[in-house]
Amino acid sequence: MQLDYLSLLEILVAFETVSDRSNGALIAFVRDYLHGHGVEARLVPNADESKVNLYATIGPAVAGGVVLSGHTDVVPVADQAWTGDPFRLTRSGGRLYGRGAADMKGFVAVALAMVPDMVRAGLRRPIHLALSYDEEISCMGVLPMIAEMLRTLPPLDAVIVGEPTGMDLVDAHKGAYGYTTRVTGHEGHSSLIGAGVSAVSLAARLIVHIEDCMRQRALVADPDCVFEPGYTTGHAGVIKGGSACNILAGHCAFEWELRTIPGDDAAAILAEFAAFGETLLEAARAISPHCAIETVVDCAIPALTPEPGGAADALCRRLTGKNTTRAVSFCTEAGQFQSAGLSTIVLGPGSIEQAHKPDEFIELKQLQTCEAFLRALIRAQM
Repeated sequence: MQLDYLSLLEILVAFETVSDRSNGALIAFVRDYLHGHGVEARLVPNADESKVNLYATIGPAVAGGVVLSGHTDVVPVADQAWTGDPFRLTRSGGRLYGRGAADMKGFVAVALAMVPDMVRAGLRRPIHLALSYDEEISCMGVLPMIAEMLRTLPPLDAVIVGEPTGMDLVDAHKGAYGYTTRVTGHEGHSSLIGAGVSAVSLAARLIVHIEDCMRQRALVADPDCVFEPGYTTGHAGVIKGGSACNILAGHCAFEWELRTIPGDDAAAILAEFAAFGETLLEAARAISPHCAIETVVDCAIPALTPEPGGAADALCRRLTGKNTTRAVSFCTEAGQFQSAGLSTIVLGPGSIEQAHKPDEFIELKQLQTCEAFLRALIRAQM
């Protein structure tokens, strides 16, 4: 059975694959769809098998394959004012509305619609499909699949991550690193402030340190940087601590992030943050040896760095006829593929400006442009 991309997009949108739910039903549909065209899929589930990655190969098991990568999860619709049912694809004029239509089930639908054409083309070099989970919350669900692909597939030539770029070539984005820092102080009566250590106060100094480091980077930022802002940023978004105003807080925790430009080392920044924390603890531990600062990494999304002349860049320039690339401020799984040693670029239909919003939509002409691009890719792999 061959389905066009509109029918496939309607089916994909109907799966409520919000990141806090399973994507299993969608993956089962894709697996069966591929099987119906003689393509066997490999599944890479998470630890409790509630979420699943899928990858599949069309064409011979030889080197030179191109990966079409997309995530299957979507952001929540709760408390958003949708005009209609977000999980039922609707059309108005040249727009298709539904959660995930732009981000990024539109790309997945077009790629799946092209599978029969890929099978019939008699490819000399393969095209691989890779569908992931948890992109919207950490971009880390894809990691086990990347490892399996590298282990089981012949050498790959290029990865195309089909995030919504308006079918422009995107070769750079910032990295995103999320952390939780837990501070242990020493409780005491606030009237005897010298006999205790406020975890809230320690946390506050750590947060100010994060912002001070960001301001220092801003002072020496490259004015020609393609990002806005053109330097690595950091901020704390959540803080919780203390039990009463007249008690020196025994515990405080805050969640913070770094948005790194390509070339900046998040691990080095974190190490400097930890070193500053140790200077704070010297005085704190003189009061109580139990004072502590502990930081855990919640997510780590590497930046995507331009690859002038790289395989993915050269391929997409040739197939699209475009000679320019651009940078974007949002993060993608492209950084994960690139960090694994794979030449990677971001290129897909739709606009990121429509993503995550109520009444998310993708323009039909964007899907048509994506179809033309994938047809060109098939010819290139023949």
